[in-house]
Amino acid sequence: MNLSKGIFLVLIVLPTSWTRVSRLNDAIDEAAASYAATEYAQSIKNHRVLVDEFQVSSNYLDFNLGLSYHYASQPEEAAASFDKASQSRDKFLASFAYNQGGVVLGNKEDYQAALSKFQSALIQDPLNEEARYNYESLARWLKRDEERKKQKENIPEPSEFAKRKKAEADRLVEQFKFQEALTLLEAALAQDETVMAYQEFITSLKDVVEINKK
Repeated sequence: MNLSKGIFLVLIVLPTSWTRVSRLNDAIDEAAASYAATEYAQSIKNHRVLVDEFQVSSNYLDFNLGLSYHYASQPEEAAASFDKASQSRDKFLASFAYNQGGVVLGNKEDYQAALSKFQSALIQDPLNEEARYNYESLARWLKRDEERKKQKENIPEPSEFAKRKKAEADRLVEQFKFQEALTLLEAALAQDETVMAYQEFITSLKDVVEINKK
């Protein structure tokens, strides 16, 4: 009699454990399926079930949740999830999390913070080519942007001579005479430094002339 009770109690306990494992596996499959189907709002809900209902704690889950938030246009939540994932002991995962965090910051135009994230991604994994591309591209852009700002600060007010030459160049451009327009402005610049006010226009002409040579 006592033995029967013991067996009965064991049989009562086991199905509960099996049911939880089964439900957890189903929840994992649903989270993966909704993300793969690009149903990001549903993917967020399914990933939240793993965290809130099953108390799953994983940097991989944080990263997947961050991606779901990112593609669902919820940048603040995405950034928080990527920050968690970047603390992973798995340097490969941490690198990708830092890179994605940088993408989020870049989209918010917080460029210096984004650059720092890309740099951290490379520290974690120097072979992360996506992070390297993002870091180098943004660093170059920031350098050029700083140079453009300095140029704008030093742009002189064009003289009447400079304005006349710009008008002449515009007429040449209307006739698709880009080389002639460029030559005209470069000669004018040699005579009057205030032609520098049209430096961006001159640079654009140079680009067009180079393209036409190819």
